[in-house]
Amino acid sequence: MAEIIRNFFKALRQITIGDRKYYMWLAFLSFFIFVGLAAYVQQLNRGLIVTAMRDQVSWGLYISNFTFLVGVAAAAVVLVVPAYIYNFKPIKEIAILGEMLATTAVILCILFVMVDMGQPTRIWHLLPFVGAMNFPSSLLAWDVVVLSGYLVINLTIFLYALYKLSLGKEYSLQFIAPLIILSIPWAVGIHTVTAFLYNGLSARPFWNASILAPRFLASAFCSGPAIMLVLFQIIRKVSRIEIEDKAIFKIAELIAYAMCLNLFLFGAEVFKEFYSGSIHLAPMKYLFFGLHGKTSMVPWMWWSVILNITALILFLTPSTRKNFLTLNTACICMLMGIYIEKGMGVVVPGFVPTTLGEIYEYSPTNYEILITMGIWALGAFIYTLMLKFAIPVYTGELRFESKKNKTA
Repeated sequence: MAEIIRNFFKALRQITIGDRKYYMWLAFLSFFIFVGLAAYVQQLNRGLIVTAMRDQVSWGLYISNFTFLVGVAAAAVVLVVPAYIYNFKPIKEIAILGEMLATTAVILCILFVMVDMGQPTRIWHLLPFVGAMNFPSSLLAWDVVVLSGYLVINLTIFLYALYKLSLGKEYSLQFIAPLIILSIPWAVGIHTVTAFLYNGLSARPFWNASILAPRFLASAFCSGPAIMLVLFQIIRKVSRIEIEDKAIFKIAELIAYAMCLNLFLFGAEVFKEFYSGSIHLAPMKYLFFGLHGKTSMVPWMWWSVILNITALILFLTPSTRKNFLTLNTACICMLMGIYIEKGMGVVVPGFVPTTLGEIYEYSPTNYEILITMGIWALGAFIYTLMLKFAIPVYTGELRFESKKNKTA
């Protein structure tokens, strides 16, 4: 136990030591975290009235980000399958970095749910044995189970792997293989259950479609890996970790296939709504053409379509996919396009028009924007600290002492 405690404090010292750029980056993130926390304190004092959410539109920017981040967390499977199932070495060497991103994304998901609930004490009702989870009848209880389970799986995998590497040993695949296999259907499950949260509201026809879960998964396998591609390039530039171009280009190729499926499913949904011409067309019409003069979402959705198609073309073309300038352009276009489509483009139209025919145009307030920025900054802060510990372990610069090492 004394040895574990010593190693723990050694790890803490590692994340506090860095150059000027490291401290400036943490200070930059801390500023937004503080601003977001201050806005959240105001929301706690005054209530959710400081947001633009009302009875007509009861979900907004927080749930939009939650939905997007669940996809980012689920996308770790894009690295797990080629790395551990097909033993693709270039990706296997960086799979743990993807597990770390998934862990961070799940933490942010939980935070966005907490700020959306208003009073944080309500979270007790979602905890097993402490509050009334209403499991298995409540879909939100299912979401808590799958998200917390996925968090534990990813934490166990990367902490075990990093600890073994920090001792100068290879981690045993026999130990983590069951968790790796389990993480694949679990990753699918976390986004499927999220889609079921929308599907279960039968009074909202825009969400009451069986294609919603496949759409969520297809977009997840685009946005999550796109973030990873950008991060991997930054990591190998600021550290001595070797990340092969072959790994980056293979992930880009997988994104291209996922984006084809994502746009196909989205197109199928658009066709079904417009061709049928039923009364349930109203939410989709509100998105692309406006409804009774209400057009706040129209430019956003058309920009989302343009950005997604542009990203698809760049990812599908081998020459642009293997050029880092166009590759990064495609990643940015894809992230922006899917963030709009899967965020506000899914949440808001589900409430428009209301069951009484009212049209309420939701637009997030400054409080919502600042809290959202603060949570994203906290995620970047957490991932930075993880990397600060993981990078020297990867490169062999940081090694813990153990009795066996001393004996040897």
